[in-house]
Amino acid sequence: MQTRCKLTVFFESPFWVGIFERIEDEQLTVSKITFGSEPKDNEIYDFIIHRFHTLRFSSPVDVKEKKKVINPKRRIRLVKKQMKDAGVGTKSQMALKKQFEENKLQHRREKKKLTHIKKQHQFELKKLKKKQKHKGH
Repeated sequence: MQTRCKLTVFFESPFWVGIFERIEDEQLTVSKITFGSEPKDNEIYDFIIHRFHTLRFSSPVDVKEKKKVINPKRRIRLVKKQMKDAGVGTKSQMALKKQFEENKLQHRREKKKLTHIKKQHQFELKKLKKKQKHKGH
């Protein structure tokens, strides 16, 4: 089992945002963190060491990886190109969108449950008042 993790930090007006991509057994999971002001290297390192375990990653998305040997010079050029690019991969965007939708559905379920409990409580109070009023006569 091989796990790879990648962090991309970019400016998404008005905040600096970090996207953690974790690939594990050909499954991609993504987590988004908002830094606020531009994070320094030591702040990112500190975050990874102390708070990485608190990140909530999205549901896994299938990823097919090509296993191909790359010339070391080409690899260096690719790394420089990735460092220059300030974007998030489309698979990462899909995983984030999926996580957002799941959170939205969960929030709706909880809200519906709370509304039902509140209505039930109001109904019980109404019944109790009716009973009290009836006893008075």
